[in-house]
Amino acid sequence: MSGDTFESVDWSETGGRLSTLSRRDWGAVLAGLALVVAFCYDYLLLPADRPTITAPVEWNVTQLDWLFVVTLLALLFYVVVPLYGNRRLTAYYWQEFRKNRLAVVSLAYLLVVFCIGVVGPLFLEQPTLALDQAYQPPAFLSVDSTVPVNCVGSVVDGRCQGTMAHPLGTTGDGKDILVLVIYGMQVSMKVGLISTLLVVTIGTTVGTVAAYGGGLVDELLMRYVDIQLVFPAFFLYLLLTYLFGGSLFMFIVIFGLTGWGSIARLVRSEALQRAEEAYITAAQSAGAGTLYVIRRHLVPNVSNSVITAATLLIPGFILFEASLSFLSLGDPTVPSWGQVIATGRSDLSTAWWVSTVPGVFLFTTILAFNFMGDALRDALDPRQET
Repeated sequence: MSGDTFESVDWSETGGRLSTLSRRDWGAVLAGLALVVAFCYDYLLLPADRPTITAPVEWNVTQLDWLFVVTLLALLFYVVVPLYGNRRLTAYYWQEFRKNRLAVVSLAYLLVVFCIGVVGPLFLEQPTLALDQAYQPPAFLSVDSTVPVNCVGSVVDGRCQGTMAHPLGTTGDGKDILVLVIYGMQVSMKVGLISTLLVVTIGTTVGTVAAYGGGLVDELLMRYVDIQLVFPAFFLYLLLTYLFGGSLFMFIVIFGLTGWGSIARLVRSEALQRAEEAYITAAQSAGAGTLYVIRRHLVPNVSNSVITAATLLIPGFILFEASLSFLSLGDPTVPSWGQVIATGRSDLSTAWWVSTVPGVFLFTTILAFNFMGDALRDALDPRQET
């Protein structure tokens, strides 16, 4: 929510475009410009064989990593900063949110997954083939000694004992499942957050412009939304996968740029109600420009519904990407949870942990987002109370 009140606004300045930018917006703009400079340096000046960052860890930043950094900056400036700036309202939201204990546990779990997924891959190399360590059981469990090629742990009564060398076991090609799960956390966070940011940004823009513009603008934008909602984005992805191969970047771009129709409709419906409010009419009468009204009044007042919808979009994207990876339609160069599950589906009778462990993480992550989305809906939208 904006910190401006009707009395504190200098209405003589509201007609200009730059006047809609708050200090937070300027901070976001400056951070974005710094990111653009770093991106240009990486791709135009830095040699291709040299990592982007060499200290304290070596990190070769990819296109997807740049998008992820942009997403994190957007969350910082437009979620964390507003919550910190309005502590009283944040305290109220937290009081309502924590009434749902499952949601609090889910939030803690997702924060752990997020932190491990972001930081872990910086210190862990992607697992490589190690056929001599195939099918090692998880620690504290055992399996018939004939299942693994060579038992890393001890063999007791004809059973291979798991060790802490591979806490969650290994796959059929000897890759450590714990490392695969950590990389899968990063993939899931990138897919869910970046795709949702694209959907929310475009959908909110189109929805508010359509509602406030009305007339021909509204008609054209909503008819385009109708067309997009029936557009077979999945088949477009299949075609591009056939032509160029599966890519996580392509997945995010295609479904992020074509999946915002429902958000646009939701935002338009909310914005149409807000556009008739007295404070909107007063702002217009005082000479406020279109961009000012949309940016300072409409968008903040539909943000609660958008945030709730976003928390339910994230698990959908994560599950969709895992499904495509399971069907070998994802990016073969990144260890997704769906990809790991697929590698162990033929070994469930002998090496059940290969598919089960990443499947449990996928299930709990999707469930956690759903619990958190329900709690946010109750906390942010008082109309949901019975």
